[in-house]
Amino acid sequence: MATHSIPRNVKGEGRILSVFSIKALIYTAVGGGIGLVFYYLFSLIGWTYVGIGITLLLAGLGFAIGTFKVPESTAFEITRKASGADIDEAILRLIKFKQKKKRIYLYAKEGKK
Repeated sequence: MATHSIPRNVKGEGRILSVFSIKALIYTAVGGGIGLVFYYLFSLIGWTYVGIGITLLLAGLGFAIGTFKVPESTAFEITRKASGADIDEAILRLIKFKQKKKRIYLYAKEGKK
């Protein structure tokens, strides 16, 4: 008798707590870690609630960058060119583009004339 694999829905198995993917959890932790620096600075001068707010804001921003995709829209140039890509990948491409002083290199193969 032969064995056969049974197809199953594996979408979402790489998620932690059904909300966080591993990438989103890392981005949230980095954003929260940066926010904790502000929390400690503001707690020194007695503004604890402001520090907590900034920490939550940066953690939420990290979660959004790690989870969401660039929306498909023709209204803006950046959403038209990067629609459907992850936000973190679009940010990395933008940083690399700015580092190369806004130069784009195209590699084209010359055909026989």
